[in-house]
Amino acid sequence: MNELIHFGQTALGLVRDVLPIAAILIGFQLLVLRRPILNPARVGVGLVLVLLGLALFLEGLELALFPLGRLMAEQLTAPSFLFGEDTQAIAEFDWADYMWVYIFAGAIGFATTVAEPALIAVSIKANQVSGGTITVNGLRFAVAVGVAIGVAMGAFRIVTGTPLHWYIITGYIIVIIQTAVAPRAIIPLAYDSGGVTTSTVTVPLVAALGLGLAETIPGRSPLLDGFGLIAFASLFPMISVMAYAQLSEWRTRRVREANSSYQDRP
Repeated sequence: MNELIHFGQTALGLVRDVLPIAAILIGFQLLVLRRPILNPARVGVGLVLVLLGLALFLEGLELALFPLGRLMAEQLTAPSFLFGEDTQAIAEFDWADYMWVYIFAGAIGFATTVAEPALIAVSIKANQVSGGTITVNGLRFAVAVGVAIGVAMGAFRIVTGTPLHWYIITGYIIVIIQTAVAPRAIIPLAYDSGGVTTSTVTVPLVAALGLGLAETIPGRSPLLDGFGLIAFASLFPMISVMAYAQLSEWRTRRVREANSSYQDRP
């Protein structure tokens, strides 16, 4: 019964959030463009399905993935798992002692990004607009690799206690350099790819991981060190998507040069 009540509250919250969007779209269609809505019954059914699907999706995350992610973060960062009964090691820990944390952070960053609905939608549109040049899975995996590296790097930052701005400034310097040399067609998509990772699935799990790390590592503050992983999850996909485009362009150029040299042979 409690689960049904919670699901009803989630559904009502989504209705409250989605209805203003629908009101703006319908209002502009009727009042500004002064055009009738084509297939209003179909639009209505689609809106209901969107609300129902989002409610079920969020409820599933709340019941299963979020608690599991928090539990894994707490267990992997627990001193009893890392050091056993060695209390001296707890006080004198080294960044290498948290290797399983970095692996878990990268794995959870990759998995949540691949399952991110916003990224799937952007990948499908990019595939359609590019005429198949940008593949759906190619873009999804390129973004997911970037998030995995970024979240693992963010976990390393929390463990070592190094300042956040060092990583962010360095990362954006790399982005600026890549922007100057990457294919122009991929740059806007790469920038957008950083934004779509901060959505429904990725943010709660990554934030829970950061807070779990900061709460269990000696000398770390949840407020100062627990946040910041989302910035890594937004920054590194821009680097990985542009790197993916650069590698694809380099490979295409190598194939073209090889074919040209083969045709020029007597």
